[in-house]
Amino acid sequence: MKTTISTILLALAPACINAQDADDYLESIRNNSAALTAFFSAMPKGGDLHHHYSGSIYTETYVNRVINNNYYINRHSCIVVKDTTGQGGGFVKFAVLGDSLPYYRQQLMQKWSVKDYNNVSYPSDKQFFETFSYFKVTSNDSLRPGLQELKNRAVKENVSYIETMFTGIPCNISMAEMSKYAVELRNAQNERDEAKTQQILGDIYTWLQTQDVKRYAESFNSNLVALHKNAGMDDERFTMRYQNYVVRVRDPLTVFRSLVVAFESADKSPLVVGVNIVAPENDETSMNDYWLHMQMYKFCHEKYSQVEYAMHAGELVLGMVQPEELTWHISEAVYTAGAKRIGHGVDIPYETNAYQLLNYMAKNKIAVEINLVSNEFILNVKKDRHPISLYKQFGVPIVISTDDAGVLRSNMTEQYVLLAKRYPDIKYGDIKRFVFNSINYSFIEEDAVKEKLRKDLKKRFREFEQEIADLSKH
Repeated sequence: MKTTISTILLALAPACINAQDADDYLESIRNNSAALTAFFSAMPKGGDLHHHYSGSIYTETYVNRVINNNYYINRHSCIVVKDTTGQGGGFVKFAVLGDSLPYYRQQLMQKWSVKDYNNVSYPSDKQFFETFSYFKVTSNDSLRPGLQELKNRAVKENVSYIETMFTGIPCNISMAEMSKYAVELRNAQNERDEAKTQQILGDIYTWLQTQDVKRYAESFNSNLVALHKNAGMDDERFTMRYQNYVVRVRDPLTVFRSLVVAFESADKSPLVVGVNIVAPENDETSMNDYWLHMQMYKFCHEKYSQVEYAMHAGELVLGMVQPEELTWHISEAVYTAGAKRIGHGVDIPYETNAYQLLNYMAKNKIAVEINLVSNEFILNVKKDRHPISLYKQFGVPIVISTDDAGVLRSNMTEQYVLLAKRYPDIKYGDIKRFVFNSINYSFIEEDAVKEKLRKDLKKRFREFEQEIADLSKH
């Protein structure tokens, strides 16, 4: 037995030494952004779990597409449309802009992303969220090259997995017959009557099943399988999986219909590994219906118990909403909705019984998706105002993500540069654990796929740490 243990220790010794070299080297460059960038560019970064497809495509792609397709642009507002029917005047085709084309290209770059934003002229959160409505005209035009763009960028950046919030699932089932339930749901929400809410959702769900709701999910899944295969998304270097999402700023019946279709889809396809909810959390409808949305998730979880889901929750700060609204969103997402991962989670210090909640998340392995660049731009939360160290202190699993790298003009490397530079309490070993968390806490359904990613990540880290060890000798 002693010989076996000794052999194992001898085999592990080089890896431990190299990891220590990487830790020592990181500490020596903490205040050097260029050196940190080189370090984290080379470091394997595992997966990106909080990732929006449309917001991750760099804006140049969208702008070039509308120009090449000769869409219409309004010379005054810079709104782009495919068809001017009912749009009013002021629109011209890109082809007639002539020498003024570079000017309009620059205007679109600034309108469709945060490029050149000066932190003065417009609220940063509005600047961010409005971009999606602007480039929506083309974001779904060419999904295959869009996915390939994301894959190619990820591979070059040493990201081996992306779990993207892809597209909404089209569903034209009219909810008019269910209109009476809209008022009943709102009344039940006002009274916080959980039993009544679950009963109403049950009635709507039963009716949706008579409307062949499964057909919409099946059609989406079939198209996704073909798209995923034709785009060549999975290979030895990279793997892609998808989350469905619903938009939280719509009326309750539409949100619930979309949620049922999203869960139906995720329940039947190994490519669709989860369900999320998107749109500004501080929107009036989002805030008014937040409790109701959590009840919807609870209902769907009982119907589709095998479906995993993450949730945007706590993407709020003091001053954005009334103070009491900061005290319960993450709790509801965790305790009531049953989310397996929390996206952003920035307002955790304000939560009622925050320590109890943090302990619960740690004990039950509910990971938090940290998006440093996004949180700084949208919420103006950075440095020690960000709760990442609080999550770490309580042992909550942390994953580092990009959110919307295209809109934010960012990438995964920059997240880690900010992480290392701003939080000296987070060491190399912590960062390495965060990277492995991005695979371990992914929603990948196939065990073999997840294990393959883990093995590949271990191999990449051995090679990276050896490179740093060799560098440290010179």
